[in-house]
Amino acid sequence: MLGLLLAALPVLAADVNTFSIVAYDPVNGDWGVTVASKYFSVGAVVPWAEAGVGAVATQANVNVGYGPRGLELLRQGLTARQVLAKLLAEDQFPPTDGRQVAIVDRTGSIAAYTGPAAQKWAGDKQGKTWSAQGNLLAGPQVVEAMGKAFEATEGELAEKLFAALKAGDAAGGDSRGKQSASMLIVRKGGGRNINNDRYLYLNVDDNPEPIPELRRLLDLNLSELYRGKVFSLRSAGKDHEARDAAAKVAQYHPDAAAYMTLGQMDYNLGDKPAALADFRKALQLDPGMRQRLQPSTAAASAPPGAGGRGQGYRAILEDKDFLKQLFPEN
Repeated sequence: MLGLLLAALPVLAADVNTFSIVAYDPVNGDWGVTVASKYFSVGAVVPWAEAGVGAVATQANVNVGYGPRGLELLRQGLTARQVLAKLLAEDQFPPTDGRQVAIVDRTGSIAAYTGPAAQKWAGDKQGKTWSAQGNLLAGPQVVEAMGKAFEATEGELAEKLFAALKAGDAAGGDSRGKQSASMLIVRKGGGRNINNDRYLYLNVDDNPEPIPELRRLLDLNLSELYRGKVFSLRSAGKDHEARDAAAKVAQYHPDAAAYMTLGQMDYNLGDKPAALADFRKALQLDPGMRQRLQPSTAAASAPPGAGGRGQGYRAILEDKDFLKQLFPEN
């Protein structure tokens, strides 16, 4: 009996019982994977993606090599279905009938496989440009909820993927419990700093509530990305687009500095009612921001990322009616 148990240990150690979704966003040119599991550091194993190439989720009785090999085959121009067939045919680590893998290629085409020996409940569900899958789940309602949430959510791929993951978790998720979560999204030149295609790569390795923690990290990451867009768009003279990016910063990281920046940009674009609302929100969050709108200090101390700082604030300081509305007690 002991010998049988020991013989089973390597197989059990390889299992990544989890739920994930792979998808493509043709509008922004994003490929992504998000995943959650009662498994330590699931992001180190399941999600693989390359900008302009595709994405792979490899799980269950996992062969991690499906990730890099899958991307290599996609890079060669094979379709998702062709890659899946080749991965299964090449697999040199039997038994292979417990594997689970999903692939989205450069055109958004999908292929997925759930082996007959994957731990129940196990299965997958596809949409036009996405595939949701999992094993050892609470039931088929998990992947069904993921697909519905993905389709119903507006906005960029990060939001659609997170909505799907949250819905899968709410529908029961991994039947063993919760531990880790990850999200990987790639976009050509879309990452932070220089020459970086990883739009975001977030990992919650060990947390009793990994989904809320992933949301917190996602908000931070998106606020940083949009903050960078504010600067680049203003430098390119695209003030309206820069204003929209600044609104995203305030959405994802709603602190006083973000609303001060947004207020200055709304004012410069001629939307004084919106600027008033922005500045009031900033002052509510941090009354100390009032000094930035005082004639003696504001021109020299505009909020970080404002761009065109002195000129923008001088116009506000000279607008007595605007200041009277902002500070009616004066």
